[in-house]
Amino acid sequence: MEYEIKRTEQYAQIDVKETSFADDVPEAFENLARQLFREEYNNLVVILNTAKSIDTPGIITLRKVNKLCSNSLGMLVVVTKDDDFADLLEDSKIPDLTILPTIEEAVDAIFMNNLENEFGAGDDDDYDDEDYNGVNEDSKI
Repeated sequence: MEYEIKRTEQYAQIDVKETSFADDVPEAFENLARQLFREEYNNLVVILNTAKSIDTPGIITLRKVNKLCSNSLGMLVVVTKDDDFADLLEDSKIPDLTILPTIEEAVDAIFMNNLENEFGAGDDDDYDDEDYNGVNEDSKI
């Protein structure tokens, strides 16, 4: 698989330089993605602007990598400007796969996802019924 990779603090960007996400490309991509997960990258931007087709192993690989990202509160974003290829990906019914036309939108989506995860990680136990500032609902004033 021919590709270029860029690592940032928040995500890894993989520019796949293949016309088809098929044959040996899915296996090579999955190996690369697993290596990035070991390096603690759970947000991946995958640029597939040159890809025109995808086979069943390619769809299965994207589904696996997408699940790995989601399970670690990250996200997989596929970037393609090719509407036909985007339609192929959408028809594959990969749950929660994000497909965007530009790298900038992909990076924005990752930052938004990170913010949502940060705000969602707050402790919601602050307003328990039982003991709020030493007073519970059964206390008499």
